[in-house]
Amino acid sequence: MAKSQGRVRLQDHFAELTDPRRGKVTHPLLTLMAIAVCAVICGADDFVAIAHFGRRKRKWLKKFLDLSNGVPSHDRFDQVLAAIRPEEFEQCLLNWITALQDITDGQIIAIDGKTLRRSYDRASGKSAIHMVSAWASANHVSLGQVVVDEKSNEITAIPKLLQMLELQDSLVTIDAMGCQVDIARQIVEQQADYVLAVKGNQPTLFGGITERFVTHVENDDAFVGRGFHQTSETAHGRETDRQYFICDVPADLPDASRWPKLGPSA
Repeated sequence: MAKSQGRVRLQDHFAELTDPRRGKVTHPLLTLMAIAVCAVICGADDFVAIAHFGRRKRKWLKKFLDLSNGVPSHDRFDQVLAAIRPEEFEQCLLNWITALQDITDGQIIAIDGKTLRRSYDRASGKSAIHMVSAWASANHVSLGQVVVDEKSNEITAIPKLLQMLELQDSLVTIDAMGCQVDIARQIVEQQADYVLAVKGNQPTLFGGITERFVTHVENDDAFVGRGFHQTSETAHGRETDRQYFICDVPADLPDASRWPKLGPSA
């Protein structure tokens, strides 16, 4: 995700998208894609809403797009979007979003898995769709998504998502599901740092870290000179206090040797 330079034009990133139509077309493919992308960003959730957005914003859209044949109908959006190659569209969209990113050193990229609401198909017995997403926290932009295969889990989906992203100089955060040596190694190979939640799925490492913090409770100088942060918040009628301690990796921390480091200061 290199820093963007100058203007980022949608047509530059969708130029490689294959037009599934044959013969003479009424509306250029770029016109359809640009209206659809803008409409969805603004909250449109079906083809009728996309076409409605195009009609309402026609005066603005015609400054950039070929609307000589008017705004496409909702049926036309349906037909074309159903026929394009999903993998091509995904890559074009990802390239455009990446170019929009003005990444600064230390950008935090949060990897998280979510089950899509109402995606379970009771009639066919199809499982709910579970996706792993990468979220740029500073820019509030989703950088990419990968659907988790029904016969797999997030551990296999996360590496695929990481491969789609330029992570250099970023900080990648993942919950305990992603606390795997191979995932940490891939992040380091892509020249980024990582923060992984540790739970019982890594029992030796978890036990060593737990013991380290128990030592802190019993010995207040265990983290002297290291980072400390505290937060307090009230939500849903509950008050939550959190304390964060930062320390060097202890030389005797069990299992620490298996985890890759980025540079001499990691």
